[in-house]
Amino acid sequence: MGQFIFIPIIFFGLLILISSFFIVKQQSAAIIERFGRFQGIRHSGLRIKIPLVDRVAGRLSLKIQQLDVIVETKTLDDVFVRLKVSVQYVVIKEKVYDAFYKLDYPHDQITSYVFDVVRAEVPKMKLDDVFVKKDDIAIAVKSELNDAMLDYGFDIIKTLVTDIDPDAQVKAAMNRINASEREKIAAQYEGDAQRILIVEKAKAEAESKRLQGQGIADQRREIARGLEESVEVLNRVGINSQEASALIVVTQHYDTLQSIGEETNSNLILLPNSPQAGSDMLNNMVASFTASNQIGEAMKEARNKKNDEE
Repeated sequence: MGQFIFIPIIFFGLLILISSFFIVKQQSAAIIERFGRFQGIRHSGLRIKIPLVDRVAGRLSLKIQQLDVIVETKTLDDVFVRLKVSVQYVVIKEKVYDAFYKLDYPHDQITSYVFDVVRAEVPKMKLDDVFVKKDDIAIAVKSELNDAMLDYGFDIIKTLVTDIDPDAQVKAAMNRINASEREKIAAQYEGDAQRILIVEKAKAEAESKRLQGQGIADQRREIARGLEESVEVLNRVGINSQEASALIVVTQHYDTLQSIGEETNSNLILLPNSPQAGSDMLNNMVASFTASNQIGEAMKEARNKKNDEE
């Protein structure tokens, strides 16, 4: 009967002995209290406490942790914007006591400071400046948090503004402005291209006309030189200049008729082909030249007279 009495005692003793051992994981700390009073801090490994006297009041992670805070505020140009601020922090190993006992809810404390700093900095900036100076906002948040949380045993490693989200209507308006600017630039480039094409085309046409005119001038010069040689040859055989000119005109006239007759696809053209046609054309040409010379002389005399009167 006595053996059965010792079995529960032994079992209870084993439970007490086992409960005196506890394990603290790597990169963490355990806070030990004795009858509700702080006793000490235990770090990673197998640790011992006095059963029924000491207890593990809590555990803190010594790893770097991240808290994402979303803040909605207004910019200087009256645009509502939502900012996502990521705060990376760690419990200082030498200040585990402060981190555990001074703050009940460190996340709430950090969130309050983030709200305070962001709503103080962003209203000083226009929306475009918020995107450009987001690093300045992050630095301001980190500076404020470091000063405040260091006394509570927390070290702020880094703060990042990871997202800037304006109102949907504002984003749509910004996209329209951006699209309009790009269309404007595209139109300017297209206009420049069209202007260059027009200028180059005009230059090409001018060069073509110049070369065409030069070709015509050379052609007429060679024709005139050929006529001059023809007249000189006819003069040597006793034909005077007027007769030679008439002969050349008649020859050219019949050469033209022959050339037109050889072209089967030519349109219908009516030309005089009587023997005196060449002589008539020559007389008409001479009369035209004489009349034009007389008109030119008369206009020149009138101009000189007008200048003298002035």
